[in-house]
Amino acid sequence: MGRMFGTDGVRGVANTELSPELAFQLGRIGAYVLTGKQRGSRFVVGKDTRISGDMLEAAFISGVLSMGVDVLRLGVISTPGVAYLTRHLRADAGVMISASHNPVEDNGIKFFAGDGFKLPDSVEDEIERILNNGQDKLPRPVGATIGRLYDEPASTAYEKFLVGTIRNHFDGLHVVLDCANGAASKLAPSVFRERGARVTELNSRPDGVNINVGCGSTHPHVVQRAVLETGADVGLAFDGDADRLIAIDSTGQVVDGDYIMAICASAMHQRGELKNDTVVATVMSNLGFVRAMEEKGIRVEQTAVGDRYVMEAMRRGNHVLGGEQSGHIIFLNQTTTGDGILTALQLVNIMVDSRKPLSELRKVMQRYPQILENVRVQDKTAWKINEAVQEAVRRAEEELGSAGRILVRESGTEPIVRVMAEGPEERALQKCVDSVVQVIREEFTA
Repeated sequence: MGRMFGTDGVRGVANTELSPELAFQLGRIGAYVLTGKQRGSRFVVGKDTRISGDMLEAAFISGVLSMGVDVLRLGVISTPGVAYLTRHLRADAGVMISASHNPVEDNGIKFFAGDGFKLPDSVEDEIERILNNGQDKLPRPVGATIGRLYDEPASTAYEKFLVGTIRNHFDGLHVVLDCANGAASKLAPSVFRERGARVTELNSRPDGVNINVGCGSTHPHVVQRAVLETGADVGLAFDGDADRLIAIDSTGQVVDGDYIMAICASAMHQRGELKNDTVVATVMSNLGFVRAMEEKGIRVEQTAVGDRYVMEAMRRGNHVLGGEQSGHIIFLNQTTTGDGILTALQLVNIMVDSRKPLSELRKVMQRYPQILENVRVQDKTAWKINEAVQEAVRRAEEELGSAGRILVRESGTEPIVRVMAEGPEERALQKCVDSVVQVIREEFTA
């Protein structure tokens, strides 16, 4: 049996893999492990807009209350909002019920420690150990010792924090926001309007089932079209829980996480704010990003894919900027997790500071061609020990030579194997990816 906690909490199809029974158990065990069994302890709990959030929220909160721990219910809010408010409200732990960019049938439960950071593996393993063997030993408070539930309208505090991270007003700028019918739907337009921007909203009317459907950061063509049609200065697309950002410049070009990191790292380096002259990225970051940073005297430290690994490297090395090509960007001098709205504010703030459009700022790097294909499988780790797949990868590496690279890895959140190739010749890249994908499909999807 594989580990229950993935790179981003516990996820699964809501009401089957991630059942209310499991949510209740995670609430009980999480409260036991994370509060030190102290009276007066409390959790903060938030959720995105998907329909199963109500069910899982009720079940999880019931589990926490059954352990004598109070709950501050935040309602719909972004994942980074939960992380911030966990610290701000001095809670013992925070929990976000969300499956981020995944489809509506999925959901997840993500824990934050009292300092706003994700739990270390050892704590997640302890929760899982008790879940598998030891629930019957947990206490059962009665009477006045059962926890209390409080509704906490704390989004105003989070919005004030976001606005306080920048110094400029955005008067005269026209911004298109694609909120993915998710957690950013009210918050992002409010923040940008408060800063003086003219805002065009897209996909900001969640109905419980339209989260991430043909919109948001995984469908940048939507905001791209709106930017070109309206003549906006910039487009900003978030995912369902608003911890990712993909931008669009005024010419319609996509500005992904690599470009955003390059722009922000260069600006921070110039201001003397980039500690250790280092930015942390994953192995999926484009070679063009790495080369561009090297030319500016900025070191790129690369990690495994997953924002938790980026964060671990940042904390270990005392670095302040890191992220992923997918749009998870972490400003560790300001917050404890990737935050799409905060990143959007920083990016537009640089536009105002530099008096340059995003189309000019993105020239800080030149992107190498990169081909990525996903293969849905039953066992996403089996390729590692499959000789046919390993041989296909070796042949692809030989064909690309030193000018390029091929990378095969499993998704941290879905039953998917990702095959990526990068280098100067796109035709050669496609050939290599196709050859590896074909073998994976033959071996595992028949």
